[in-house]
Amino acid sequence: MTWKRSIITLALAAAAFMAPAALLAEEVTEPAAVQAATTSAQQAAPAPVAAPAEAAPSSAPAARLDTGDNAWLLISSALVLLMLPGLALFYGGMVRSKNILSTMMHSFVAMGIVGVQWYVMGYSLVFGTDIGGFAGGLNKLLLNGLTLESLQGTISEYTFSMFQGMFAIITIALISGALAERIKFSAYCVFALIWTTLVYDPIAHWVWGGGWIAKLSPAALDFAGGTVVHLASGVSALAALVFLGRRHGFPTERMAPHNLPFTLLGAGLLWFGWYGFNAGSALAANGTAALAFVNTTVAPAAAGLSWMIAEWIHSGRPSALGFASGVVAGLVGVTPAAGFVTPGWAVIIGLGAGVVCYGAILVKARLKYDDSLDAFGVHGVGGTFGALATGLVASVGAKGLIYGEPAQFMSNLIGIAAAGAYAFIVTLAIAFILDKTIGLRVEKEDEIMGLDQTQHSESAYN
Repeated sequence: MTWKRSIITLALAAAAFMAPAALLAEEVTEPAAVQAATTSAQQAAPAPVAAPAEAAPSSAPAARLDTGDNAWLLISSALVLLMLPGLALFYGGMVRSKNILSTMMHSFVAMGIVGVQWYVMGYSLVFGTDIGGFAGGLNKLLLNGLTLESLQGTISEYTFSMFQGMFAIITIALISGALAERIKFSAYCVFALIWTTLVYDPIAHWVWGGGWIAKLSPAALDFAGGTVVHLASGVSALAALVFLGRRHGFPTERMAPHNLPFTLLGAGLLWFGWYGFNAGSALAANGTAALAFVNTTVAPAAAGLSWMIAEWIHSGRPSALGFASGVVAGLVGVTPAAGFVTPGWAVIIGLGAGVVCYGAILVKARLKYDDSLDAFGVHGVGGTFGALATGLVASVGAKGLIYGEPAQFMSNLIGIAAAGAYAFIVTLAIAFILDKTIGLRVEKEDEIMGLDQTQHSESAYN
């Protein structure tokens, strides 16, 4: 019996040794088993009885910051601001060497003037509480009410306010292309402040801030500023020319660009920054932003080619300035359509914008009005063309005329007519008052000497 006792003793010892391990295994595996059983029960159980309405939680998810969207808008804001140095180079290379600093300052000083104006009242006038469909109220003066927690969709309202502010800054700088080489710097600074407040802010509210154009049925389409930025600035440039007049020696004296490499570099920076301008206007890092990104690539590419070919046929030679101007024309043309059309239509819009804007430059030569750097020919005409094309061929998120929505084309046409007429008339009034008070134009002797010396006491090339 000794061997039986030994076996029993060994069995008891083994059981005692294995017990803690078994208990530990049960502790680890039991929650998973319980979870599986619970999940199966939930799937098999009948739907629970709804709680009373007053006790039911809200079905709409609470608004929350999307860090990806917010990061994309921060980057896009910086890209749009980079367009200002790009525009300064683009315009600066096209003027005579005695005026390059003055011309570039028109872009850079806009960062200061409109940057402060936007913080003080511009953002409120565009995105404040709607007043009669015309302008925003004063409830967001000095960015009042914006906090770390306040959102605009899925992004911080701080981010949204700065992104929109970059559009206001570059719009007045676009106008300076028509005023180059003869406007007083002091007059330009006052003009920039008044024009942004009385023209840009109301039109931006009409279209983007919940104003009357946004309330049309359907609302006029302007994805990233064809009407708000380009049409308004181009038409305003034409109005300002009425009081500014021609440069001394125009059109008999040759006024060739002094540094086309600057202009080409500026065009490249503008194209780069325009990705923030257009793709950023989706206000999210989503498929619409990707579509706008694609369209912002193919449309200016097509426009650069169409302008170059048209110039080649008309004058016998393609020029670097022509290709660069065509690229900008394509960017302008696709801006209102960037998130509303397919890439195929974006190519067609680009091809059309290049030819149409080149034609506008030829008309300028015939009519002999002195739009120094073609602000109206490219931005006014290109913005109008793009807004009309958007109302015709929109098919993403909205449908244009050829897709069975004639009302969409009519809404865009109303927006174009209203914004253009308002910008032209108010700019005429602003220019008239400034011309009769502080004067818009430099003296003839100062213009001949060059604005770099007479307005800034500096020279770009020593």
